[in-house]
Amino acid sequence: MAENGPEASLSIGRLARASGLSVKAIRHYERIGLLAPHEVDPSTGYRRYVASQVETARTIRRLRELNVPLARIRTILDAADPATTRTELEEHLAQMESESWRLQRIVHRLRRALDGPAEDQREKQGKEKGMANDVEPSTEMEPAEERSLAAGLFNETWTLLERTDRTPADEDRMINAAHASRFHWGNVGEPVNLAIGEWQISRVYAVLGRAEPSLYHANRSLELCRDHGIGDFSLAYAYEALARAHLVAGDRTEAARFTELARRAGETIAEEEDRELLTQDLEAIAP
Repeated sequence: MAENGPEASLSIGRLARASGLSVKAIRHYERIGLLAPHEVDPSTGYRRYVASQVETARTIRRLRELNVPLARIRTILDAADPATTRTELEEHLAQMESESWRLQRIVHRLRRALDGPAEDQREKQGKEKGMANDVEPSTEMEPAEERSLAAGLFNETWTLLERTDRTPADEDRMINAAHASRFHWGNVGEPVNLAIGEWQISRVYAVLGRAEPSLYHANRSLELCRDHGIGDFSLAYAYEALARAHLVAGDRTEAARFTELARRAGETIAEEEDRELLTQDLEAIAP
């Protein structure tokens, strides 16, 4: 076969250099049927590829860099359809966002465990001296900066939610941080970020015993999940928010109904740790 031309024969080494994959990775993808050689010499076992396979190999590399599972990559390659690719990537993004949300909660609990009462005392003293940490975002913020701000405000809200000695000033700060986080996610986030933001606002108001705004934002979270086909962790927690909000409102029947819906939705959550987290939150509601 000629070395030049649109379908020039490539060795596995040349394919590796052209695609950015290692030879080991290419052999692995061959074993699982993801990137088969164009031909294999029966006497030497040498693999040969064609030029059109370079882009396939590059696509696999790019998707693996985004932590896309191999099964999902196979679906994308087999379909060769932009609509299918978009659907698969949107589902992967939703799962990654859910995982990020769960990890954020763990990170804050770890920080609380590490910092302990000393950090709380320093924060209290700082506030008494007027050293508030309010952030005034630029009106010309870069998207990456705004995402960082949205995530930071989300984390700030979690820190305040987990405190047991909140002052009235802390409660005001918690409300403002939750709404500000949702505002900035509205500028740069995906629908799943908005659903989670509405869920957090609902949780804040439920913790403060304010049923009406808690119900409103829980319903907004559920609407976003339904409108955008968001399932898994986010959908289960939209139902969890409604259960919690109805309990605050004194409606135990509706609280029980939404708790059951949350449990059913939770059965479809892919990650075992996420299912356990949901179970713990539902047990805390206990209508």
